[in-house]
Amino acid sequence: MLRLKDIHKYYNKGTVNEMCLFHNFNLEIADQEFVSVVGSNGSGKTSMLNIICGSIPIDSGTIMVNEKDITRMPEYKRQRVIGRVYQNPAFGTCPNMTILENMSLADNKGKPFHLQLGTKKHRMDYYRESLKTLGLGLEDKMDVKVGVLSGGQRQAMALLMSTMTPIDFLILDEHTAALDPKTAEIIMELTHKIVKEKQITTIMVTHNLRYAVEYGNRLCMMHQGKVILDKKQEEKKKVKIDDILTKFNEISIEYGN
Repeated sequence: MLRLKDIHKYYNKGTVNEMCLFHNFNLEIADQEFVSVVGSNGSGKTSMLNIICGSIPIDSGTIMVNEKDITRMPEYKRQRVIGRVYQNPAFGTCPNMTILENMSLADNKGKPFHLQLGTKKHRMDYYRESLKTLGLGLEDKMDVKVGVLSGGQRQAMALLMSTMTPIDFLILDEHTAALDPKTAEIIMELTHKIVKEKQITTIMVTHNLRYAVEYGNRLCMMHQGKVILDKKQEEKKKVKIDDILTKFNEISIEYGN
């Protein structure tokens, strides 16, 4: 379980531009929940992900993972149990390294490398089988540098690499936003398949309302650092895209947008 308790987060604290994004923010995410998070720009979606991953510090509050306090745990240590896929396909892979080298790097996540070869030839069959599940023909391009792959291929690899080692949470930060519609559909199907097979607790921030409705078993809408809509399980199944649009319109009218 992930628990954010009484989170306070200020930006530009102590200046004329000081802004409080989170004030007594609380959120609990149960094991094996797949949470789709929507909201307007500036609502706190990505900041929440950064707080969970340790990319930005909080001013006060507690972050708990499986009853363990990780509030002051550095980002690199959290990455041992948290996988993250970014909006930009270039962020999740190393372009100047081959597919084999990228897979080997992901395979060694959280482990000491010592003085040994970075690529493990005896793991190549495993890498090929893993890549084959993507259905993109990457298993036959092990010696190709990742930088020459398409955005969709790189994002598929990033998704696979982020879940190669055992993790407690998968963080998806608008991971289809930079892709064309057809490729985005492929990546979402792969996401659904991996999350279901590995039973990973997942948080997906997305601006695609259809994806938010169709995927996952919980839907949250954020606005100005607060969760203003939270639907789980059977309630979530009843949510329609028009319901979310209506909520967006209510917010726009209320705040004069």
